Amino acid sequence: MSSSALPPEENAERGPRGIQSIEVGGQLLIALAHHGRPMALKDLAREGQMAPAKAHPYLVSFIKLGLVEQEASSGRYGLGPLALQLGLISLQQYEPVRLATPRIEELAQSLGHTVAIAVWGNRGPTIVRVAESPSPVHISMRHGTVMSLRGTASGRLFAAFLPRPQVQEALAAEDAAGQRARLDKDFEAQLALARQTGLASSRDGVVQGVSALAAPVLDDQGRMVLSLTAIGPSGSFDLALDGPLALALQKAGQELSRQLGWR
Repeated sequence: MSSSALPPEENAERGPRGIQSIEVGGQLLIALAHHGRPMALKDLAREGQMAPAKAHPYLVSFIKLGLVEQEASSGRYGLGPLALQLGLISLQQYEPVRLATPRIEELAQSLGHTVAIAVWGNRGPTIVRVAESPSPVHISMRHGTVMSLRGTASGRLFAAFLPRPQVQEALAAEDAAGQRARLDKDFEAQLALARQTGLASSRDGVVQGVSALAAPVLDDQGRMVLSLTAIGPSGSFDLALDGPLALALQKAGQELSRQLGWR
């Protein structure tokens, strides 16, 4: 009996029919997402369980679509602009982000500073929502920006609250990219303070003249799911951990955490 003659329930058990070549080529995208860094063709093909000659045509098509891009200098392949855009959209649809989005609009208005939401993406803390400051002097922050673990308030907060192995892996990648900005001893002290106070700060960390404060939002298991980060000009930005700006961020983070089931 042919499959077309099978009863509906038997067809349903076999599942919907897909396109095998897309599933095969998709293994290359899965490998790039898993490793989170550009890879040589031979390494990428090995991860996708195929020969380099077979992997190459898939990569050419993925490059045309924007899912993959190739480094001109090294020839290595990494995720392209369309893949990054899809990932960002996925992060923006994350339930805690939808819950927190109206809150950062309120905070930006009441605090007079730009307020952003950052979540942990495949390359580290990633800005997924921004509420601009109502002040004529405001700091621009772009969606999709990956924040330095060592040099930013949101990065330090994630480094303080996420599991140690996850943080160490991300730090190793950041240090390899030449972004190391603090001695380990100083960084560990910053993380300890963030855990103790539930806040992280940075002054002139990545951009001269820009300061930031960040507070965590936790889920029902006590895991950090996002940061609420206020940024502004260092000259008018209150970094005091017991100041009104810090307390407002903390309060908003705690209220959102309770909405997500944290006690």
